[in-house]
Parts: sequence; structure tokens; C-alpha cells
Amino acid sequence: MRSRIIVSVIGLLLTSISCDKESPNEIPVEPTLLFKSGFESDVYIDDTAYPDNEDYRYIKGTDQETGFSWPIDVLGATESALHYIDDENHQAVRAELQTVIGHDGDSTKALYNIEYYDVDVTQCPYEILNIQDGTKDLYVKYWIKLDSASLFQPDMWRAIFEYKTEDYKENWSKGFRLIAFIYTDDDGIPYWHWQGDKNPQSPIWEIDNRTVPVPVNEWFSTEFYWHWSEGSDGRALWKVNGQTIGDHYGPTTRNGRPIDFIILTQIYGNANPKYQWIDDIEIWDGIPE
Repeated sequence: MRSRIIVSVIGLLLTSISCDKESPNEIPVEPTLLFKSGFESDVYIDDTAYPDNEDYRYIKGTDQETGFSWPIDVLGATESALHYIDDENHQAVRAELQTVIGHDGDSTKALYNIEYYDVDVTQCPYEILNIQDGTKDLYVKYWIKLDSASLFQPDMWRAIFEYKTEDYKENWSKGFRLIAFIYTDDDGIPYWHWQGDKNPQSPIWEIDNRTVPVPVNEWFSTEFYWHWSEGSDGRALWKVNGQTIGDHYGPTTRNGRPIDFIILTQIYGNANPKYQWIDDIEIWDGIPE
């Protein structure tokens, strides 16, 4: 009898192990790198003004150091580009690739943005556009260097990253936006602000962080990760130099709306003039170890 029981238990264990291995919902152990570039080698900004395209300017070419090519095509995206908005024929805002000293102390190519003054909602973001699968997890990391002058004016703000779901702007009752800000207080001291909202005046949740200092005139790494969900398992994480700015658990969309487009880098706000450099972008389908 004992031998039969032992054999039965072993059989159940083997069956359980076999089922676990064949589970279609098993989460991959290692995230996959989807894109990586430091704007090196043959990468350039195409300054062609294509007709009827809202003044998008495309970053093109292959980064020979990483093997990845521009434009960014993660999540099935197409026609991703820099977007000049209310720029007065590129007089109010400008973007170019510059050779500078990078975060590791060596010479590097980086994306430079400057906003001289504001016309209305003057911006020059790099937008990941025409996303086909906006319900996937994504992790983004890059290095950024900000000016100091714009960050010490009282009661100012600038945005550096965001995504919007379908129907965000067209129908405030349905869409969702995730956005990262730098604010300054009444004394002109900068701090971080992490927010999910249904329109700019109606935050669903928001996190202020005055503990982690805002670096100025120096490179720092910024990381964004989200798990797209309308439930309690949603997550929106932001880190700077490895320190957590905000880690929100809960909805990262509304009404089941998928992500429409991602503003990967942004220069936008009411403190001018302001400028920044961006370098060494990485995009993964999960948080890398």
C-alpha cells in the first residue's frame, strides 16, 4: 500500500511540474530589450518639412554601437518623430544633435532641445506614434541634463515625459494621461511631481517628492515603468538616479483605453528660457535586472 501511495504522490508532482512548464501565461524571467541608442554613428535629424504632417521632424539612421535604427518602432509604432508645436517657424523652440561630454565623462552625441519663449503651448517632444499594442508593459530609461536657470523661478513647471491613452484629449470622460513634472515652490526650489489624470485639471492620483534632489547642470538617469491596467494591479514607477520618485499602484488607464502615443522626451512648461540634453535611451518590455 505504501509503495502505491509513494508512486501516486510522485506522479502528481511530475504532472504539476509538467503543467507549470507548459503554462501559456508564464511570465518570462528576463525582459527583452526593444530599443537602445545614444544617437551615435549614422543617426541624424531629417530637417525635411514634409507636407501635411504637422511639422514632424524624423530622427533617422542606425546606431552602429547598438544596432538599433530610428525611428523608434516599439509596440508596433510607426512614424515616430520630433514634433514642433506653436514654434513660430522654429524660432521659439529648436532641436538638434550635439557632440558634448556625456554622463560617463566621454564625448558623446546627444539630443539637445531649447525653448526660448512660449507662444501658446510651445513644445518639441519626441513622440512614439501610431502605437498598435498600447496595453503592454514598458520600461524606459535615459540620461538627461537640465539647465539651472529655469528651475529656480518661483511657481513654475516643466514636463519631461508622458503618455496619453486614446480619447484623452478628444473625450475627457474616457481617457487617461501619465505625466512627469518638475515644479518649483514659492521660494523657487524645484521638486518632482508624478501624476495620473483624466484631464490637466483633474488628477486621479498625484505624488510630490521633495526628498530626492533635482539635479541641475549635471547628467542624471531617469527611469519610467508601467503596467497597463484599469485594476489594482496597475503600476506607474518613476526613478531618478536609482531613487524612487513615485511608485503608484492602481489604474494606469481608464475605460480600457490603450495607450495612443508616448512622449518619450519633452520640453514644455512656463519657465523660459530652458534647455536640456538627452542621451543613451533604452526601452524594455519589463524592468531589467
